[in-house]
Amino acid sequence: MILFLTISIVVATMLGAMLYGHQKSRAKSVSEWAVGGRRFGTLIFWFLNAGEIYTTFAVLGISGFAWAYGAPAYLAFTSVSLAATLGYWLMPRIWQAGREGGFITQADFFAARYKATWLGCVVGLAGIIAIIVYVQIQITALSMILRLTLGAEVSVLASAILAAVIMLGFVYVAGLRSAAFAAGVKDVLMVVLVVALSATVAHKVGATSILDVFDKVQDQHPGIGVFPGLVPEAGLTVTWLMTSALNVALGTWIFPHMFQLCYAAGSRKAIRRNAVWQPLYSLSFFFIILLGFAALLAGTQPPGGDVNAALLQFVSDSYPSWMIGLLAGTACLLALVPGSVLLLTAGSIFSRNVLTPLRPGLSDQAALRASRLSMVVFAGVAVWLTVGATASLVEIGLSAYAAIGMLAPGVFLAFLWPRANAIGVAAGMAAGYVVLLAPAAQTLFGALFPEWEKGLVAMGVNAIVAVLVILITSAREKTAQPQPVAG
Repeated sequence: MILFLTISIVVATMLGAMLYGHQKSRAKSVSEWAVGGRRFGTLIFWFLNAGEIYTTFAVLGISGFAWAYGAPAYLAFTSVSLAATLGYWLMPRIWQAGREGGFITQADFFAARYKATWLGCVVGLAGIIAIIVYVQIQITALSMILRLTLGAEVSVLASAILAAVIMLGFVYVAGLRSAAFAAGVKDVLMVVLVVALSATVAHKVGATSILDVFDKVQDQHPGIGVFPGLVPEAGLTVTWLMTSALNVALGTWIFPHMFQLCYAAGSRKAIRRNAVWQPLYSLSFFFIILLGFAALLAGTQPPGGDVNAALLQFVSDSYPSWMIGLLAGTACLLALVPGSVLLLTAGSIFSRNVLTPLRPGLSDQAALRASRLSMVVFAGVAVWLTVGATASLVEIGLSAYAAIGMLAPGVFLAFLWPRANAIGVAAGMAAGYVVLLAPAAQTLFGALFPEWEKGLVAMGVNAIVAVLVILITSAREKTAQPQPVAG
């Protein structure tokens, strides 16, 4: 029953999405395949944009984080609202730049704005790395769901490979329009599922109401609703919350696939309407956290103590098989839609900003083939990262935001400071990556900024170095200019 319902939901959605995308565009060019012809209206853009924000990170990751840590799961509330506020200002500017420049990828924007093809290539490679880390989240979740439905005897490697193959097949044919259709189905299913579970969860854990669930979990686990939560030694304090939420908000629209979504919008109005209403989605996190707390009350013990599987295990223990199938099918789509778009974006960047500079005469059809083939390689790397990984989806997500945050100063400087140049942006990125990755730098800045999200610290160093180098290089260029001769 579980397997049948899960397969039915996923296959029906995939077939409908692929048919819709194929009929609408037939994806004969990289532009049509990657940005949907730049014609997405308010409704389609709404679902696709939400589809990239509300993923397995939001549902399985946050509910599991609530089950394991308690209050630190409130990160979801703050980061989404802050990101939408910033998006109201930033997204229309990205859209305008893409429309005027005919950009397809984020790296196109960097190369054109800073007049440096080499910077576009560097930014493209950095974006691909961050995307692969984010794809790891979706493959981790999807492989976990596949093992739930197909049986624990399926190995982690086999389920991860199968998850990657499903993602590749989904977006391979018609591109972004397929994901847009599936995102609408996914969002409707998610709302129905969260409402159904939340309406019945109190009865399942012996509480009288939803609010009583919170009272009972506080009684049984004192301190769960305040920081630092259930595991004080983890360092998930209020400082961690504020810095992590700010880092996520600053990085949300910097992901390369979010640039392509902005390019795909049909108008500035479609983008701004979404930014105004999108924070309503953050209300759903109240119920997602509720389900995580309920799983804790019920004494749920996912296999191997896997934080990411807490909600799946709770529903499996407490609900009939058809509800488990609905959750599994919906969770598959939660991973499938963003995972597919992420791979599509990585493929677009590779063909346009890495391969094309090396082979300038590459035809559009050859570039499209290269995009699709490169996706297979990137999916393979994400599978390799998934096998043996034990971090929670939230921790993996924060790592992805830390990585992509190294591109944030370059984006904001592009819109705020006409003097910003490629050398300064590249120097800032290099400094930021040193802070983020070098053990000595991690130790130093960890001592200087205890409990801060390391990605935000690295982004700050990145921005400071970029500004200093821009000021120095700008002064040198001004000094080097020939002075007028007095007559």
